[in-house]
Amino acid sequence: MNFIDYIANNYEQIIGLLLEHIKLTAVSVGFAILIGVPLGILIAYAKRASKPILMVANIIQAIPSMALLGFMIPFLGIGMIPAVVAVILYSLLPIIKNTYTGIDNINPQTLEAAKGIGLTPFQVLTKVQIPLALPVIMAGVRIAAVTAVGLMTMAAFIGAGGLGYLVFSGIRTVNNNQILAGAIPACLLALFVDFLIGLVEKLVTPISLQKGENSAKKRKRGVQKGILAGALVVIIAIFAFTTKGTNANNQKVITIGSKDYTEQAILSNLVADIIESNTDIVVDRKLDLGGTQVCFAALNKGEIDMYVEYSGTAYTSTLGHTEKKDKDQVFDIVKEEFKSKYDIDVLKQMSFNNTYALAVTKDTAEKYQLEKVSDLAKVAPTMKSGTTFEFLNREDGLPGLQKEYGFTIGETIAMDGAPRYTALVNKDVDIVDAFTTDGLLKKFGLTVLEDDKAFFPPYYAMPIVRSESLAQYPEIIPLLEELGEVLTNDIMLELNYQVDELQKSPEAVAKEFLQNQNLIP
Repeated sequence: MNFIDYIANNYEQIIGLLLEHIKLTAVSVGFAILIGVPLGILIAYAKRASKPILMVANIIQAIPSMALLGFMIPFLGIGMIPAVVAVILYSLLPIIKNTYTGIDNINPQTLEAAKGIGLTPFQVLTKVQIPLALPVIMAGVRIAAVTAVGLMTMAAFIGAGGLGYLVFSGIRTVNNNQILAGAIPACLLALFVDFLIGLVEKLVTPISLQKGENSAKKRKRGVQKGILAGALVVIIAIFAFTTKGTNANNQKVITIGSKDYTEQAILSNLVADIIESNTDIVVDRKLDLGGTQVCFAALNKGEIDMYVEYSGTAYTSTLGHTEKKDKDQVFDIVKEEFKSKYDIDVLKQMSFNNTYALAVTKDTAEKYQLEKVSDLAKVAPTMKSGTTFEFLNREDGLPGLQKEYGFTIGETIAMDGAPRYTALVNKDVDIVDAFTTDGLLKKFGLTVLEDDKAFFPPYYAMPIVRSESLAQYPEIIPLLEELGEVLTNDIMLELNYQVDELQKSPEAVAKEFLQNQNLIP
């Protein structure tokens, strides 16, 4: 499927995400202006405050965006609020600095003249300093706004939506069309924002300082004002039509979250569709929230009501257990401790076990005669691994695996999601971590090494639900148990393959499967 076909088939989603992106960016830049301009004025008058305020703004600007988002999640949760706060913080420096510079560089003689005709300090600020500094201030706003459009793609990492959803989903599934469908509108939006604020810059610049005849300049200004007025109407309309109102007649709403990879997107849509089609519950979907810690924190804080977790992840990563246990023992421990420690109910395990695995290309397997993980001992020091960040830092990941099998990989590289498969196929790395139901295993025809020492714990999928929510909606239990019975390893691999290779959307794959299984009409 080429790019034009992808746009034609998914234009509604792209437009919806574009509107979300505009809304998030407008809110962020608006608040940044309300905060940054007064701070710039303050430090122009209180010189002693300029160094500490600008230093703090510079430090914030230097913090990696993902680090700042990760830091805010425990305090602000997920969704729109932390994304907006992060972009506001990143937008402050150019606005504060340009406001300060614009006011500070006004000719002192002009200020003396203003005072000489009897203007109060406040009148000097509002009638002389701010008008003269406006072109410089707007230049800072212009930089902040254009930067904010790009930064807002990060919002997708914490469930805030926007065009970043397409970019990161495309990276996850190695779908270049999807990446372009998010990146190109974001780029065009940035250019359009730059154009609009450029018009504002011209309008706030005194007409006497602009080149050309006054009559021509006035006509041009009329056109510029018309364009800006039209843009303002569009933004207001976006806020009006995208703001979700509460449905007073239907209080039955359950919020379902997911982690940020293909299988989780499919599972969350399967769960959401089967609930919505068989009950009167409305599902609010907050998908692609990030890794385990983000999703569990959101569940624990009540920002989502449920998501599908894996028994081994809950046992090792969340609860910190290291002892080897079988499938049922792991499940029983997780069920008991989640209930006692967090008041979270763990529902019946599904029928597939998406445990960790190590994968190599068929050429590498043949070259070194690799069939089992134990076979790596003879070649591991010469190999380069490309693994996810979680796998590289978890005891049930690479550190524990190397201890169990008694070898050390020569060089380890951490990367996110699907790019590790691309790196493997391109021979940039020799071995990657994988999940046994990954559709990309089938897509790239990789060889999965047998875990002959049974190091990896069982990773059976299991819905976990806040006890309060489950007590409110007990009718979801039999539905999820029925769904779990039909989801085997082979079926889950095939569903993942349809998204990763055939480029179907997780929503379409989930709905088609449920209909074929007669689980929804």
